[in-house]
Amino acid sequence: MTQMNTVQENDVMEVVLRERRMAVSDREWRHRLKGYGYAIRDTDEGRVITSLLRGNALCGLPAHLTS
Repeated sequence: MTQMNTVQENDVMEVVLRERRMAVSDREWRHRLKGYGYAIRDTDEGRVITSLLRGNALCGLPAHLTS
């Protein structure tokens, strides 16, 4: 994963969590994240938040959001 400092990772997670609360479905959530330039990718280590612009992994997705 890309080296992000804690503040940047917290900012990304804040957006991800806020958008998940507002979304009705997983599909809508993914669509909403695309508007911010983020995507969710499934990997061997679990789901991660990625940058659409660069395609690199930014941070892991918390376990309670992986279902």
